Amino acid sequence: MSKVMESKQQLVDQIATQFKESVSTVVVDYRGLTVAEMTELRKNLRDAGVEFRVYKNTMTRRAAEKAELTELNEFLTGPNAVAFSNESVIAPAKVIYNFAKEHEALEIKAGVIEGTFAPAEDVNAIASLPSKDGLVSMLLSVLQAPVRNFAYAVKAIGEEKENEEA
Repeated sequence: MSKVMESKQQLVDQIATQFKESVSTVVVDYRGLTVAEMTELRKNLRDAGVEFRVYKNTMTRRAAEKAELTELNEFLTGPNAVAFSNESVIAPAKVIYNFAKEHEALEIKAGVIEGTFAPAEDVNAIASLPSKDGLVSMLLSVLQAPVRNFAYAVKAIGEEKENEEA
């Protein structure tokens, strides 16, 4: 096997391994972003612990097939970049989603969440979820509401009895 073919096969194996090992993967179309904007996006993703790569579509397609994610192949056309996260399910989607709000040229095409294909709508839905702290806060306020309402009712009854006695 020639060295070129061997290096391409190693790249396909590396991408397939990234697809299999990452808990979250997002494929984006970056057409229309300036170099400065791409640099800013890469920095934001790096800060969130996300690896962001641009691969040739043929290599990515072969890797997707090897990782049994053939649903991605229809989205691997044009200039694509792939964000891989081994730590957080939400991080790549959230960073890219927030960046896309400010830069309309960036488009989320599809993703893979914990080994399962996710269309762009699902990736956007995951990205728009509140953070863990926000969810805990929402849960605590829901749990606290019945107790607070009971306290208000008891207080109102107490005040009513005081008014009757006076």
